[in-house]
Amino acid sequence: MSVIDFIKHTDRTAFSLEVLPPLKGTGIEKLYQTVDLLREFDPKYINITTHRSEYVYKDLGNGLYARHRVRRRPGTVAVAAALQNKYNIPTVPHVLCSGFTREDTEYQLLDLQFLGITDILVLRGDKAKDQAAFVPEQGGNAHAIDLEKQINDFNNGLFVDGSPIIVTGTPFHYGVSCYPEKHEEAPNMEQDIYWLKKKIEAGAEYAVSQMFYDNRKFFSFIKRVRKEGIRVPIVPGIKPLCKLNQITMIPQTFKIDLPKELAAEAIKCNTDEEAKALGIEWCIYQCKELIAHRVPSIHFYSMGAAESIKQIAQAIY
Repeated sequence: MSVIDFIKHTDRTAFSLEVLPPLKGTGIEKLYQTVDLLREFDPKYINITTHRSEYVYKDLGNGLYARHRVRRRPGTVAVAAALQNKYNIPTVPHVLCSGFTREDTEYQLLDLQFLGITDILVLRGDKAKDQAAFVPEQGGNAHAIDLEKQINDFNNGLFVDGSPIIVTGTPFHYGVSCYPEKHEEAPNMEQDIYWLKKKIEAGAEYAVSQMFYDNRKFFSFIKRVRKEGIRVPIVPGIKPLCKLNQITMIPQTFKIDLPKELAAEAIKCNTDEEAKALGIEWCIYQCKELIAHRVPSIHFYSMGAAESIKQIAQAIY
């Protein structure tokens, strides 16, 4: 079954999670530990993030620096295959514009198809750290919609250069991202929803939201997208606060707000343990309310939060 089938045909709010590929050279065992910790909640699928290469500068010791391109977290395709093979849980690797040429993407699609992995999440991705604004690779896709077009062409039997795929495989199903509090580059929510609708019209079957802590904003977002004629399932993305510094770091990094009720409790926290307990309590409240509103699935961002997610899932599933 594809992810959209799981989402549409579940009779209860499904559980899913997102993981990071391990840092280069650190092995996959810690990632297995995360899945082992959470598999009792019957995850319907596991998303695996993809990370672009970045430039770093190495001091040569003679007053000169050498510029090197490094990927700190390679292996998304291999990790997706390893998890699916070990756990028999569908995996959903992220496919990005950022840092990849259209030819890179084509090879990624071929590898995934050979492995029998045909569910993906399509994203533009973040700008490089040394860029003031997003710049696509030369020969790369500039927008998620451009990437969708390439995937659609691939599904229809065409390579990037227009030549035919002689033996076509199982077509890809895909979802996209959405932002209940607006993407940071969007001038306003109306434009953000306009482009979400374009991504759905291009072929996306569902959308997964950026993390949020204020359910009222999520419900308002759902109301607005439905008014605009967007009917695909919208999956809420949830990540519990786990450390004291996240109280300021997460809003700053992801351009989201903490609701005043959560902020009022957060400023009382003096230790990581207190922040973690608050994060668990708040997310249990969030998830129970989301389930009461019959969301099709709750997608947990597990990075650094697996222990908290286990306690939350025990309380709500």
